[in-house]
Amino acid sequence: MPTFATNKTTMSTTKQKILIVDDEPDILELIEYNLKKEGYQVFLASNGQEGINVAKKVQPDLIILDIMMPKMDGIEACRLMRAIPEFKNTFMVFLTARSEEYSEIAGFNVGADDYIAKPIKPRALVSRINAILRRNASGTEVVENKVEIGDLVIDRESYLVYQSGEKVVLAKKEFELLYLLASKPGKVYTRESILKNIWEDSVVVTNRTIDVHIRKLREKLGENYVSTVKGVGYKFELS
Repeated sequence: MPTFATNKTTMSTTKQKILIVDDEPDILELIEYNLKKEGYQVFLASNGQEGINVAKKVQPDLIILDIMMPKMDGIEACRLMRAIPEFKNTFMVFLTARSEEYSEIAGFNVGADDYIAKPIKPRALVSRINAILRRNASGTEVVENKVEIGDLVIDRESYLVYQSGEKVVLAKKEFELLYLLASKPGKVYTRESILKNIWEDSVVVTNRTIDVHIRKLREKLGENYVSTVKGVGYKFELS
C-alpha cells in the first residue's frame, strides 16, 4: 500500500478502524473520503442498530455517531455499546449541531468521549480524529500506569478501576478525569486545566461537560473522593 508524505499521521493510522454511523449519505461520503485519505480503514452504517451490528464484526478503534437517526438514534446506540465489554474503551464521538446542547449532556451521560460540531469542516474533523487517536496511543506509554490510593486502584493500562476490590465501570473520559485528579491528590485543577488535559482543543466541550463527568464519578464512587473548590475547580482527596 503506497504511503504519501502528507504528514506523520498517515503512516501511524494505517491499520486503525473507524466506523461512521449516519443516516445522511452525503455526510457518510464526506467523512469516509477524508478519513480514507488519512490512511484509516473506514466502515459505514446508516442507523444505530446497523452500527452496533457492524461494530461487533469489525471491532473499530473509534465510532462516529450522528445523534438523530431513524430506527435507533446515536444516544441509544452508544448506551447499548458501552454495556458490551469489548466496546467499553472504544472511542465514541458524536456529530451534533451547535444548538443541540441537551444532546451533548445526554451523550456524555451514556459515555460519549467527544463531540464534533456540524456543519462538518473536513480539515477540522480529520485533525480532531487524529488528536483523539494519537492521545490514546500516547496514553499507553505513561510510565506510572497504576494509582493506588485509599480503597481505590486505578489501572491506566487496562482502564479499570477497583474500589475495595470491586470493579467499577467508568466511561473513558470519566476514567481519564479520575486518573488525572488522583495522580496528584490535593492538587487543585482548574476547569481550564481539566479541559486542556482531558479534551485538548475540542471546541464544543463546555464547563457543563466537566460538571456532568464529576457528577457521574460521584454517583459511581461516592462523594468522598472528588472535592469542589468553589470558583476554582476540583481536587482529589480522601475525606
